[in-house]
Amino acid sequence: MDRLSAAQFPPALGHGPVEEIFPNVFFVTGAMETVLQGMDWAFSRNMTVVRDGERLIIFNSVRLTDEALAGLDSLGRVTDVVRLGALHGRDDPFYVDRYQANYWALPEMIHESGLQATHTLAPDSLPLADAGLFVFETTKIPEAVVLLKREGGIAIACDALQNWLAPDQFFSDASSELMQQMGFFTPANIGPVWMQAAEPAAGDFVRLAEIPFSHALCGHGEPLRDSAQADYQATFSRLFGI
Repeated sequence: MDRLSAAQFPPALGHGPVEEIFPNVFFVTGAMETVLQGMDWAFSRNMTVVRDGERLIIFNSVRLTDEALAGLDSLGRVTDVVRLGALHGRDDPFYVDRYQANYWALPEMIHESGLQATHTLAPDSLPLADAGLFVFETTKIPEAVVLLKREGGIAIACDALQNWLAPDQFFSDASSELMQQMGFFTPANIGPVWMQAAEPAAGDFVRLAEIPFSHALCGHGEPLRDSAQADYQATFSRLFGI
């Protein structure tokens, strides 16, 4: 596969440092600018990178600056890019092209750029041996959570599970105000826009609540450490009565 010019992809937006928040698990928060429901939005999103030997596996991609990419390259070799949610994926083509990486997605996932998955995400088909997969079965759009079997269990989520506590530096004032009104800034939350688009049924969350994990790294919000399963179970109970 021939590489394309970096200029052919959406540009890198502002982002923070790539931090190792668990051994061999890295996390970075960056900006997202888009138009949704006829309005301009500016908010933050997160990328998680898991190191497996010399390999780096990217979840919820966020394009980094050239300087930060050099730092990423010092950590290992990007071999795989994983798309967990239908509402993400802006920077997947950049990473797949730059590193000639494997691209993983659920069977129903369609990328607006036409990028095709090279591998199908399934419980028995993952880029990490020490991970499991939870797939939402009742939603109108595809979404999955990867359960990394490290540090007592780390849930790597996209939009379904969020943990925004407050607006950060990547929010516009208008987005901060609107998203406050919509209930985004709630610990251990289910994404409000995702709920509208996906229309999940309670049964999915009954299944998810049965899976043990201590921590959650989501596509939006702060890392949730130590109490993630209990905190999300409380949210599932509040929203779905389960």
